[in-house]
Amino acid sequence: MFLSLTLFSLNRKKMNLKSERRGIHVDQSELLCKKGCGYYGNPAWQGFCSKCWREEYHKARQKQIQEDWELAERLQREEEEAYASSQSTQGAQSLTFSKFEEKKTNEKTRKVTTVKKFFTASSRTGAKKAEIQEAKAPSPSINRQASIETDRVSKEFIEFLKTYHKPGQDIYKQCKLFLDTMNHKRVLSIEEQSECAQDFYQNVAEKLQTRWKVPPEKVEKAMDQIEKYIMTRQYKYVFCPETTDDEKKDLAVQKRIRALHWVTPQMLCVPVNEEIPEVSDMVVKAITDIIEMDSKRVPRDKLACITKCSKHIFNAIKITKNEPASADDFLPTLIYIVLKGNPPRLQSNIQYITRFCNPSRLMTGEDGYYFTNLCCAVAFIEKLDAQSLNLSQEDFDRFMTGQASPKKQESDSFSPDVCLGVKQMYKNLDLLSQLNERQERIVNEAKKLEKDLIDWTDGVTKEVQDIVEKYPLEIEPKNQALAAIDSENVENDKLPPPLQPQVYAG
Repeated sequence: MFLSLTLFSLNRKKMNLKSERRGIHVDQSELLCKKGCGYYGNPAWQGFCSKCWREEYHKARQKQIQEDWELAERLQREEEEAYASSQSTQGAQSLTFSKFEEKKTNEKTRKVTTVKKFFTASSRTGAKKAEIQEAKAPSPSINRQASIETDRVSKEFIEFLKTYHKPGQDIYKQCKLFLDTMNHKRVLSIEEQSECAQDFYQNVAEKLQTRWKVPPEKVEKAMDQIEKYIMTRQYKYVFCPETTDDEKKDLAVQKRIRALHWVTPQMLCVPVNEEIPEVSDMVVKAITDIIEMDSKRVPRDKLACITKCSKHIFNAIKITKNEPASADDFLPTLIYIVLKGNPPRLQSNIQYITRFCNPSRLMTGEDGYYFTNLCCAVAFIEKLDAQSLNLSQEDFDRFMTGQASPKKQESDSFSPDVCLGVKQMYKNLDLLSQLNERQERIVNEAKKLEKDLIDWTDGVTKEVQDIVEKYPLEIEPKNQALAAIDSENVENDKLPPPLQPQVYAG
């Protein structure tokens, strides 16, 4: 009987786990580019890979530019026709032919300049952005630290290029030219700057392979060093720029994760047992790595933090299950790590990697796979609802508002290997939870009693006022005080004399 009950409970638990996985499971095909090229896609690129996204973006941009120019030409033509008609009806005959042509030419030049302003960056806007950046410049100590790191990276880059001889000199010239170009293009949108960086990566990689005949393994190392040199110098200009809403998205994600602090590993079906010391250490290291990502300046270094975090997650799952982890185990655990760590500026880091990382790293390899899973985890957290956690909408709303919290694990369900300290801790947590519920109940009852007393006082006061209005009191004048018998009474002077004592002889 006991064996049958045990098997029934295990089967029921497996069914519950499967039902919970339906809300978190992401098929591996969904991580790939939706155009079917075989590379990894990205939510920031609307499901395309870097290459396909650039093609789609370029087509859409060219179409938009063509439509804008057609609109500008049409507006210019209409303005010229309106101007010619107004001049002919308002006394164009009084003007000589030469003056008319001169005025028409000046007016046409002014209109064309006005139209072109819609498609060119304004110098005034650039000056204003420069003033804002100067006003919000970091402290001298931060600038000094950034300058020291920039100098160190520059020296390392020059030493690295010496091994490439003649191609190294050309690479250095190309990088310097690109940095000068980016300095002049800071007034452009961050998407346009990202496109310039991606074009630069692609052109340099092609030159290394075709013109300079560099082996593939050395091409990859060279591209890593080029990215490190360039992005270290451009980091403060292109990371979370003020012209984007990256900071707003960071705050929204951070607030969302804080509101989901109550989510437990059981709700996400996380196959990790943190009671095992080795697993607990792996979880702490994974959280540390995902938080450390914000301190890096190079996209490749940020990707390395994500990769190290993911490997710690796989090790934690392997130790817990005594078998290699699967993709279905990895994604829920990654979501749990993100919820538990709440990494700073998460969206800004994801956008920065997406915009300025070497595209080959995001499209293939383990770095691209782990980064795509992180993007999926963030998207899942943003859209997480009651159905995803197999909760009722009422319970989900109560947990989100803080009115209640999920029940803690009972001490009787612990395995015999768990130490007494952990059991006592959960008992204390349960006791504190019960005391909290009792305190909330007492506070609610006290507020209700206070309200009843106020209502009773108001009711009695109203009844007394009604009675007084219905039966008004008539106050009579006060009676004069009676005179004392011993006092001198002038009006009653006919009173008999007081009795005198008499002596009787015995």
